[in-house]
Amino acid sequence: MSGAKSSPAAQSGSVIIEARDLVLSFGETPALRGADLSVRRGEVLAVMGPSGSGKSTLLYCLAGILVPDSGEVSFDGQRLGTMREEQRSRLRRDRFGFVFQSGQLVPELTAEENVALPLLLAGTRREEALRIARAWFARLELDGLERHRAGEMSGGQAQRVALARGLVAHPDVLFADEPTGSLDSLTGELVMGLMTGAAREEGTTVVLVTHEPRVAAYADREVIVRDGKVTTSEGALR
Repeated sequence: MSGAKSSPAAQSGSVIIEARDLVLSFGETPALRGADLSVRRGEVLAVMGPSGSGKSTLLYCLAGILVPDSGEVSFDGQRLGTMREEQRSRLRRDRFGFVFQSGQLVPELTAEENVALPLLLAGTRREEALRIARAWFARLELDGLERHRAGEMSGGQAQRVALARGLVAHPDVLFADEPTGSLDSLTGELVMGLMTGAAREEGTTVVLVTHEPRVAAYADREVIVRDGKVTTSEGALR
């Protein structure tokens, strides 16, 4: 395996997401303890750390899914903390894409319908949404699977369908939480290569949570989360 090379956008991009002094606890259990992070426009950023370190909690705060107890997250100059929940939901629908460990495909829908779902939710006509969705199948080596359902696909195929769904609406940011965690190493590397390649072609910023160095090697930059705080590694934003 060879790691990804830094894209021009990642080298010169302005800050698109900024988190400052995030604190969040679940009951008596602290998850974030003053986390700071800046993400460049167009970069692929790997957020690493041991289990329970707070890395997934940080991702959900960056995406506006969780609201921190204190601190601030800004996306493209907008403070998420000042938004109503319906505004954050619209932001997640229109400008963010998501890929999770299990893929979370809708089992009743075909693969092409799963990919088209973000477009349908945004109001695109069904015929047009499916036409756009189908274009991703050849791109992600999924030819012939358009009418298959989740139970008829391998884990790697289902995860590539989930990736297509995350990118189909051309989001500004793709949030990926352990996207290869349920895959074997060879399939995981295939998914990562396709994910980072497609994101760079689209100019999409990627925030990737992983505990695997082999997966993080595809990123432009890595940060480490330990005990709810972020340690910036080599290649950090200055």
